[in-house]
Amino acid sequence: MLRVPDHWVWDFWFADDGARHHVFFLQAPTALGDEGRRHRAARIGHAVSDDLVHWEPAEQPFGPGSGDDHDATTTWTGSVVRGDDGLWRMFYTGTRFLADEPDHTNVETVGVAVSEDLRTWVKRPGPVTRADARWYETLGAAPDADGAVFREEAWRDPWVFRDPAGDGWHMLVTARTNSGPLDERGVIGHAVSTDLEHWEVRPPLSSPGSGFVHLEVPQVVQVQGHWFLLFSCPAEALSPAHPAADTTPGTWAMPIDDPTGPFDVTRAVPLTDATRYSGRLVQRRDGSWALVTFENGAPGEPLPGVLTDPVDVDVVDGQLVLRATTSAGAAAR
Repeated sequence: MLRVPDHWVWDFWFADDGARHHVFFLQAPTALGDEGRRHRAARIGHAVSDDLVHWEPAEQPFGPGSGDDHDATTTWTGSVVRGDDGLWRMFYTGTRFLADEPDHTNVETVGVAVSEDLRTWVKRPGPVTRADARWYETLGAAPDADGAVFREEAWRDPWVFRDPAGDGWHMLVTARTNSGPLDERGVIGHAVSTDLEHWEVRPPLSSPGSGFVHLEVPQVVQVQGHWFLLFSCPAEALSPAHPAADTTPGTWAMPIDDPTGPFDVTRAVPLTDATRYSGRLVQRRDGSWALVTFENGAPGEPLPGVLTDPVDVDVVDGQLVLRATTSAGAAAR
């Protein structure tokens, strides 16, 4: 379990240098008092481990920018990959909040930083991708039938992975489309690159009208020969018509035919409840896979703000299940 004294810890992402596991995570001081304030105060933390259980603090990668930078307010959730040039690249969410607290209006974009050793990072000019208004909702645009607009330009949580067929790279992001009811616009955004340097934003890989306000921290992973899509969404970010609207979902999962889409996210079901959020699958040295989440706390209770120990996963009849509690979720209806 990963704890940071006097801080909340939440979203996270892993890298493996072949000798040690690295985890990067969002953190904010508990001295803020109200856990809801942590998002505007988030900074990226870093720790290393030999076993994904016992963690040692490591160097903070980098902080936010300033002025008109795309990440002037905060640096949020991302992912790390190693390119063909040997450099590690961290694709991360940059935010610009446009008003003082408690207003949360913000614009999210994706930036990148590079490293030779996962410890010393240099940010590149950004953003490298952002919401394209041809397909995606941008701030203040695309009102619904009643004239209402969403309070953020969602383009966050980049998950970058190599195309399985060798055709460059893909980026999945938390995004929203530019039409339909506001509580039905959540989609998996998509961008592609041949070299990790130049990116082209493409149409979303899932469809609106699936019952999600957003599909956060997406991840595609192949486990035991089966591909799965994971994302997170709480009950309050589901449309009232969604079958799970009266439950307490956290991390969701579903089997997919192809990691490059398309994804029918109406087939996804909760893998965890709301107390285990932002789940990521991570591979151990022995090749086995496990789920790590952050402890989100039950409704009405304080945020624990720690990362859990790994929970083993299995594939049963093509579905992803948690080995410790196989009734907790499966990856398809």
